[in-house]
Amino acid sequence: MKYKRRNRSHCQDNRPEVKPLRRLKLYGFNNLTKSLSFNMYDVCYTRNIKNRDDYIQYIDEEYNAERLTAILTQVSNIIGSNILNIAKQDYDPQGASVAMLVSENKTMFEDLLKREDHPQLVAHLDKSHITVHTYPESHPDSRISTFRADIDVSTCGVISPLRALNFLINSFYSDIVNIDYRVRGFTRDVNGKKYFIDHKINSIQNYLSPEILKWYNIVDINVYQENVFHTKMMLREFDLDEYIFGGGRKGLRSAEKNRIRQKLQREMSEIFYGENVPSI
Repeated sequence: MKYKRRNRSHCQDNRPEVKPLRRLKLYGFNNLTKSLSFNMYDVCYTRNIKNRDDYIQYIDEEYNAERLTAILTQVSNIIGSNILNIAKQDYDPQGASVAMLVSENKTMFEDLLKREDHPQLVAHLDKSHITVHTYPESHPDSRISTFRADIDVSTCGVISPLRALNFLINSFYSDIVNIDYRVRGFTRDVNGKKYFIDHKINSIQNYLSPEILKWYNIVDINVYQENVFHTKMMLREFDLDEYIFGGGRKGLRSAEKNRIRQKLQREMSEIFYGENVPSI
């Protein structure tokens, strides 16, 4: 049976506007670094060793280095950057990594400066990067398998990684998502005043699409004075058929279905809260 997951084809690529502070005239380059980091988890139950091996193979093929490169290329297009260099690798026995060095897209930069509501900025982005690493994993006893994708989008200057937020979430089968966003460093205006952030934000949720907000239970942990924002998300709905790889729950007794459901929900809760749940 083909791996059945949530159909998200109706989701559009929402690109939120990252609203700047008041019009700024900067001295030299914009040296602020904006970093968006994800941990995305897919969780499933495999009824036997063959199903487990098939799941890992499926994930390894679904998110190989070529596919990941295509996803990151689209991220680069969304945030408006040029790709300078790509390094990609498929690992044995499983997993893949892709790293991109990107720079400011000159055409986009010139267009942004023509906008009346945009700050007067000069960008320097030859050290910006986008990376992804994947980690398929399985529990030796409980038949639970997980897939984790770690993604980092780090930019400076005008372009913002927040523009790619919804596209990235929609690009993976994500039961749980942990997101960190941080603005580092400072830049100066023409009068020498330091600015430690150049856009408005009080939560990562401000940049999530209505569809994604509807799908997930979401918790924020923010440190506003440090320009550090953390959001973690877990799917609201739980359909057991979508979590059993290789046949669904057909033929399972009620007691077995409940046992599998409890195992999956426990696994997801432990990942979401970042701690092990004591055995009962």
